Amino acid sequence: MSKLRLLSLSAVLLVIFSCNNSSIPPTAKIIPETTKIHNIELTDNYAWLKDKSREDKDVLEYLNAENDFTEQKLKHTQKLQRNLFSEMKSRISQNDISVPIKFNNYYYYSKNIAGKEYTVYCRKKDSPDAEEEIYLDVNLLAESHSYIELLDFEISPDQNLLAYSIDTTGAEIYTLYIKNLSTGKNLTDIISNVGDVTWANDNKTIFYSTQNESNRSDKIYRHALGTHSSNDEMIYEEIDESFYVWITKTLSKKYIILGADSNITSEMRFIEADRPFDDFKLIQKRNTGMEYYVQDHDDEFFITTNTDNCKNFKIMRTEISKPGKKFWREYISHNDSIAIKGTVFNDFILLKQRHNGLRHFKIKYIQSDEDYHLDFPESIYSLLEYYNPDYYTNKFVFTYESMINPETVLEFDINTKQLTTLKEIEVFNYDKNEYLTKRIEVTANDGIKIPITMVYRKDTFSSDNPLWLNAYGAYGMSENPYFSSSRLSLLDRGVVFAIAHVRGGGEMGKEWHNSGKMFNKKNTFTDFIDCAEHLIESGYTTSEKLIAEGGSAGGLLIGTVINMRPELFRIAIADVPFVDILNTMCDPTLSATVTEYDEWGNPKIKEYFDYIYSYCPYQNAGAKDYPNLLVLAGFYDPRVNYWEPAKWVAKMRANKTNDNILLLHTNMNAGHQGASGRFDYLHETARKNAFVLDILGISK
Repeated sequence: MSKLRLLSLSAVLLVIFSCNNSSIPPTAKIIPETTKIHNIELTDNYAWLKDKSREDKDVLEYLNAENDFTEQKLKHTQKLQRNLFSEMKSRISQNDISVPIKFNNYYYYSKNIAGKEYTVYCRKKDSPDAEEEIYLDVNLLAESHSYIELLDFEISPDQNLLAYSIDTTGAEIYTLYIKNLSTGKNLTDIISNVGDVTWANDNKTIFYSTQNESNRSDKIYRHALGTHSSNDEMIYEEIDESFYVWITKTLSKKYIILGADSNITSEMRFIEADRPFDDFKLIQKRNTGMEYYVQDHDDEFFITTNTDNCKNFKIMRTEISKPGKKFWREYISHNDSIAIKGTVFNDFILLKQRHNGLRHFKIKYIQSDEDYHLDFPESIYSLLEYYNPDYYTNKFVFTYESMINPETVLEFDINTKQLTTLKEIEVFNYDKNEYLTKRIEVTANDGIKIPITMVYRKDTFSSDNPLWLNAYGAYGMSENPYFSSSRLSLLDRGVVFAIAHVRGGGEMGKEWHNSGKMFNKKNTFTDFIDCAEHLIESGYTTSEKLIAEGGSAGGLLIGTVINMRPELFRIAIADVPFVDILNTMCDPTLSATVTEYDEWGNPKIKEYFDYIYSYCPYQNAGAKDYPNLLVLAGFYDPRVNYWEPAKWVAKMRANKTNDNILLLHTNMNAGHQGASGRFDYLHETARKNAFVLDILGISK
């Protein structure tokens, strides 16, 4: 590959000028870099913004100039931002306690404290009325950091030690600490660059995963408490760059599972948790396209798998002494229209099924083989399994919510079939009867029905409403209908909020995912456009009041559709958008690139290169009348590196043909998820919402 670099003095002067005058849009300097792939020359004028070390002075100056410009352009909305923040904050409980869950002889729960940004983790011994013990206060950990994320925390089997890992930049690089819960002090054991953590049953052996320079978890180590991590034994290394490794313990606490996954294939090994120095035994050798996941029950493994072309998965069982596929026996058969997963307890299996875009729960009684389906009054809702650590329980806890019903924590007794409400999340200044949620279907250009879930305030609804259309559409991940107290500030100002369940997601099963990836990826984009057009034609809104939003792979969606149909939207918001997909997928040293060949295709193959090139937002940005656009990035983001949105904005600003607003804001102290504190996050939301409302002419 040949590369050519050319520096324009006038561009340098312009970017320096822009950095010192925040009222003028920053103009990134142009340094053309030409790369030849498949006999096609790609010239990237802004490749210089790619800095893996994140220390380049010119890059930092440019990003700060963009932030200054964004602040200046939104300065007149500061009162609106304050009002929005105050509203959102007033709806949430400042002091909030989670449902206590009993595990062995302790009741575990978490709480938020008025004025505090982060969660406090607590427990009580033997009784819910016992004296409270705070075993981890994230606010104390965050005192010297502007960002903190708690990845994992695992209590030792004897419940005397806590293993927890934190990241303080947003780069998703975690350090593991071990805390003695009797003394409240950390042990000397500190391990860097840790992912999953699992205790052996001896209370002194820990298994953990680590990441390589590309942020791929590729190794599993065994650590003995009281020893230096340099002495830890590596027990597994994954050399296939498309696979990630992980380690966990089964719900029964009898076995430790070592897994290796790509996007389409899995392979697992196991040992007894009482015997941490045994060699891990292979369950079933990997076979491209075959996924399987194991849980134990008595002397058997229950295996959820897509083998034999069961795209929505089925459940098999086999003796633990004979774990290989040739011994698997079918237990729950495959269903073409229902996707299935399950959690195995001693007496029952909680089946988590997905049908017609919604999740359903069904109880499978292991001894009697009886089934029991849980029914709910609403037709549009979301279910999520809660923390259920007790394998021998006859009850399980889960959450229920909808677009108008805040999260409720429920407990189901499998013997009495009684459903008990444990907690309803309190939302102040809210009456759900003032709002309406509904689901409609849109016929896509190829005849497929695309669901849209929406919510709005009844007394403000008309055919002239602003409408905020959100979508994701990738990796088989489902956009579930969820409640948001912060969203109420939009609904109360007449905005309709809608989720387009476009192909590429998992709402309608595995085939829904397959029909929106690889060479089918453009279905995701045309689905979104078809949904937008239908909402306009059906009188829900107009193109002058239509807002499009998506984040990460959903940001790729936004970037693509505003290239395809820029006139369709008044406003677009791209959160940490994956918009430089072609260059990223051509760089195997970046996080997840090789793994994601199974989602997007490998551009080393010309057919995939051509297809990705044809929709890549960055490559196709040009002379267009783009909608008003707010682009959000995280400086330490390892999934969508900051330079993707930065380069995209620079190219659009140099080429767009109208005067609509184009803003880039990079959180210089965060990563992919944005601000880590609960109030910091509300400030970010207030800024985003104020940007939209201001353009719509809604100033109060």
